Amino acid sequence: MNIRACLFDLDGVVVDTAKYHYIAWEKIADELGFHFTEKDNERLKGVSRMESLEILLEVGKIKIDYYKKEELALKKNNLYLSYIQRMTPDEILPGVIPFMDELKSNGIMIALGSASKNALFILEKIKLTLKFDAVIDGNKVKNAKPDPEVFLKGAIELGVTPQNCLVFEDAQAGIDAARNAGMYIIGIGQTENLKNADHVIPGFQKFNFNQLVSWYM
Repeated sequence: MNIRACLFDLDGVVVDTAKYHYIAWEKIADELGFHFTEKDNERLKGVSRMESLEILLEVGKIKIDYYKKEELALKKNNLYLSYIQRMTPDEILPGVIPFMDELKSNGIMIALGSASKNALFILEKIKLTLKFDAVIDGNKVKNAKPDPEVFLKGAIELGVTPQNCLVFEDAQAGIDAARNAGMYIIGIGQTENLKNADHVIPGFQKFNFNQLVSWYM
């Protein structure tokens, strides 16, 4: 095996914006008259905004027309944007920057592969844009995870084959997308929530390049 590039999801891997997504969706659910729990929110990880809305409406057993869906999706995004306006580099998850620096110093390229259309904005707020050799976000892809498009486009921009790519993901949809792309996968989180990853780690605090080498190189 020869890992030449690492592709990172954003939410829950590099920075914890999942809490802001949840708060925004919870407000939308409250307006629609039902309670949206954190357990319900697990189903939204790694999927697009409109797909997330469909799941939320399914939970609430609510049917609305296309125009109302567009209105709610926009409202949710505006709420979310108001929350992330205040983000700072302090919100980068522990161990992420040292690990990325290790990758760079060992000649491994780095890309972002996120369903978020706000990914570039968030990277700018947390001052992490320059760490990435390529950024593939929701504005560059048509198909949401578990479709492999976001990761395959990342490999193309980096000029590497999928077989030489390793993905870091915290959502099942993302793991499935990476698997569909033919890439190696390390899940971030709890093993019971992340099926079909090669390995699962709780985060980057105790993970380093030597560990990656022992698994893949």
